[in-house]
Amino acid sequence: MKALFVSLILTCTVFMAAAQNTAVDKMTTSYIGVKNALVGSNATLAKTRSAELLAALSTPVKGLQPAQQKLLATYLDKLKFDSRHISETTVIDHQREHFASLSKNMYSLLSGLKLNSTTVYQQYCPMKKAAWLSESEDIRNPYYGDDMLECGKVTATLKGAK
Repeated sequence: MKALFVSLILTCTVFMAAAQNTAVDKMTTSYIGVKNALVGSNATLAKTRSAELLAALSTPVKGLQPAQQKLLATYLDKLKFDSRHISETTVIDHQREHFASLSKNMYSLLSGLKLNSTTVYQQYCPMKKAAWLSESEDIRNPYYGDDMLECGKVTATLKGAK
């Protein structure tokens, strides 16, 4: 009976971790979509992808520990604010301004939660003095588009949770 109880607890724990990872991965994937649209200087696509990110940020993340809940609460409104602003305009310079803040807060959230299932790289542009997150170590600068596409460097790596 004790073995069955332990097995049930482990199954529930694995299920909750998977649900957490799914919600965080959806946020991360949506964020990457915004970043890639800005890399391509596609303001219309950035607007659409940011609306998708806003929807992902509005989906509750269940099963977090108290410290993780507090961290999420700290950054959620900031992330929604910038996502909303990017989703309400096609002025790419304005989108990029909000993207800098969005990126800073997304990094703080992901590095604190430690629930992303894939590795994410923080990259930094010294010309813009701003960072962003990428799914690849390859530099594709979202702040300047084609003009300075490869300007930047990897400054941190957030390993995927197992």
